[in-house]
Amino acid sequence: MLTDTLQLFVLNASRQFGEQVARWLGVAPAAHEEREFGDGEHKARALDNVRGNDVFVVQSLHGDGNFSVNDKLCRLLFFIGALKDAAAARVTAVVPYLAYARKDSKTNPRDPLTLRYIATLFEAVGTDALLTLDAHNLAAFQNAFRCGTEQLDGANLFAKHFMPLLHDSEVVTVSPDTGGAKRANRFRKCLEAGLGKPVGTAFCEKYRKADKLTGELLVGEVAGKTAILYDDMVNSGHTLARAAQACREQGATRVFAAASHGLFSPGAAHVLNGAGLDAVVVTDSVAPFRQDQSLPEHLTVLSCSALFAEAIRRMHNGGSVSELSAW
Repeated sequence: MLTDTLQLFVLNASRQFGEQVARWLGVAPAAHEEREFGDGEHKARALDNVRGNDVFVVQSLHGDGNFSVNDKLCRLLFFIGALKDAAAARVTAVVPYLAYARKDSKTNPRDPLTLRYIATLFEAVGTDALLTLDAHNLAAFQNAFRCGTEQLDGANLFAKHFMPLLHDSEVVTVSPDTGGAKRANRFRKCLEAGLGKPVGTAFCEKYRKADKLTGELLVGEVAGKTAILYDDMVNSGHTLARAAQACREQGATRVFAAASHGLFSPGAAHVLNGAGLDAVVVTDSVAPFRQDQSLPEHLTVLSCSALFAEAIRRMHNGGSVSELSAW
């Protein structure tokens, strides 16, 4: 039986972000402990009673200098399993960045479908729902899971950031590849609603074979306009850099890049710094200042913790999460 009690657990690897969510919710993180063993194994358990409660667990699944993606995933899964064994009525995994979601289809013979495998793991430990920000492919994300799923859309967050910079210029949103066109179009609609004027659209051609990118075509009018490249993540930086170069060559006056998840693998800062970008904007779904990487110049980090807090509040109270994506 589900009680009226909302509990928020914040695993250690995402403590800074989770504590921000807790402050927005007006609750203290529930008590838990995480222990390390000499052979590399670990365990985590709740110290507070969870029986019958509506429990949310925060853990973003990106690698850093302390924990790998796989380590964070195991810790989250094991902790959810322990909560269900301790009679929590409902457990929601709050995963700002969902690892392994990029591989959602077979592009080569015998390819893995890691998104489906990840979904199976969450379901196996009894996860009732998963909440994330800007899944790589929304349709694939929703279809991979048999438990409940909620996706938060970062378009409004980015639109509100850019709007003060755009009132005196023509604007075009650019998807750096055709696969992200729908995502960029949602962002375009948010900008149009906020600015009260038309916003153009464009997309870049991109083909990937192994680690090599090809395709030079830019479809859409960017000359004399402010171009905003919009994507779900930035990892190596090459996709955004190629798109930025194409916009510059076609006469864009300013080029910004926005991506929900700033992974910034080694070398990404160098690639982006040489791309002619006026600014790069990401959210804190991935901890932005990790010890194992450098960051691009002119970087702005937007907090999505308030957005997650409101989504958690609505999930607990039976409200609409999808309404958070409306302008």
